This record gives sequence, C-alpha cells and structure tokens, in this order.
Amino acid sequence: MSLVYSTETGRILPNKTEPTRLKGDGIVRIQRQTSGRKGKGVSIITGLDLDDKALMSIASELKRRMGCGGSVKEGVVEIQGDNRELLKQILEQKGFKVKLAGG
Repeated sequence: MSLVYSTETGRILPNKTEPTRLKGDGIVRIQRQTSGRKGKGVSIITGLDLDDKALMSIASELKRRMGCGGSVKEGVVEIQGDNRELLKQILEQKGFKVKLAGG
C-alpha cells in the first residue's frame, strides 16, 4: 500500500519515470503506411536502437538526402513518400541490417 495524501504536504504524486523503449532484435524495419493519412503514404522506420539526439540526426540526414519531409515520434522515424528501396540503401551504407516489412 502506498501513501496518497499527507496532512503535512498534501497530495503525494508518484515519481514519474520516462518510458523505456523496447530493445529490438538488431534489425531495422522499413514499412509503408497510409492509414490515418488521407491516402498519403509514409515510410516508417523502426528498430533503430539510438538515443533521441542520434535519432533526430539520422532522420534529418534521411530527409535531406530524400528531398522530403518527415518526423520522429516515440523512437520511430517517419519519412514522407514511399521510397523504401532508397532508404534501405542509405541505412545499409551506414551499417544497419535492414529489412523491408509489410506490403
């Protein structure tokens, strides 16, 4: 049982910890996704076991080399458009093991 309220300090909030990312199997997966985007396709890159700063750096380099937009959300890189083959080549040049996932 944990303490919720104290007459001296008031409501006691639990210590919030940052959510931990799940460790992958070492394989970077690239999939195409259109759901919730009004038919516009994006390439979703998952499995990059990097910290936030390195993830943002990789994402900005990919966006620059692809000539399109994108974002990083919760450890997942989203690149606009369906350029999975070119993304695969770029990531393999950087030394990642890459698989194309989905259809």
